[in-house]
Amino acid sequence: MFSRGPLAAFRKVAQGASRGFASQSATAKHPVQTALMGVSAATAVAAGGALYYLEKNSAHANMEAEGLHPPNYPFPQKTLFGTFDHASIRRGFQVFKEVCAACHSLDLVNWRNLVDVAYTEEEVRIMAEEYQYTDGPNDKGNMFERPGKLPDPIPRPYANEEAARAANAGALPPDLSLITKARHGGVDYIYALLTGYCDPPAGVEMREGLNYNPYFPGGAIAMAQNIFDGVVEFEDGTPNTASQITKDVVTFLNWAAEPELDERKKIGLKALLMFSTLTLIALWAKRNRWQTLKTRKIAFNGPKSWEKRPTPPPKH
Repeated sequence: MFSRGPLAAFRKVAQGASRGFASQSATAKHPVQTALMGVSAATAVAAGGALYYLEKNSAHANMEAEGLHPPNYPFPQKTLFGTFDHASIRRGFQVFKEVCAACHSLDLVNWRNLVDVAYTEEEVRIMAEEYQYTDGPNDKGNMFERPGKLPDPIPRPYANEEAARAANAGALPPDLSLITKARHGGVDYIYALLTGYCDPPAGVEMREGLNYNPYFPGGAIAMAQNIFDGVVEFEDGTPNTASQITKDVVTFLNWAAEPELDERKKIGLKALLMFSTLTLIALWAKRNRWQTLKTRKIAFNGPKSWEKRPTPPPKH
């Protein structure tokens, strides 16, 4: 909540700005007073922005229950015209397959979705064939096992929810297909969570099987820290530090949640260019074609003989 000090300062600045605007006509001939009026208005706007920032990022007693607000990390796809780093997507899928896939599923992503995004079709086909899928029935009515194909989904680590809870002390690992859209803070929150493990502060005791993470609501998370320096060996020689590994897997998860992002921004840029061109054409037409019609004056001049015609007598 706001303290009285900033509110009083903001009220004082706002009152000074309003008095300056009210006397604008009287001080129009004084450049110094006009400049001071502009400075007061800018100060009022800055004070309002500062108070808004403090409101959104204020410290309060319930902060641990809600979790720390994540910092703003410079992921390129977050900018207006930024796109995914597809080399990072490829490395991120490797991290997911070697680290995250032991507990988490990716139900909404099929093998074919990786083609021409991070891998070639042949590379994806080889990876899919490493897994066995239940298919059928065959001609005899029996189910059978076959190697994976491109249309198959990424395999799940557990057969069902009960098996997942039994293997994780009652905790259910969430599906990661839409995790960056399902969590407030998006990629910033996921990155801060994966790199935010630390020892609990003094006076905080963790139950067995839980780990302290200030970015997780409540601070106690069942998932242990799994990303460390060197946990994955990248095939392209990228340094395998914990921060790099986390950045790559978060980029991959962001792509899994928004695979259309690159195409959407490309179409948006084309739409901006098209509508900007149409706006310029419309302004030109308004100025050079419709001006004569919008500003013309229509006058009616009657025949001169009408002025000489006698007025008829009234009828009784």
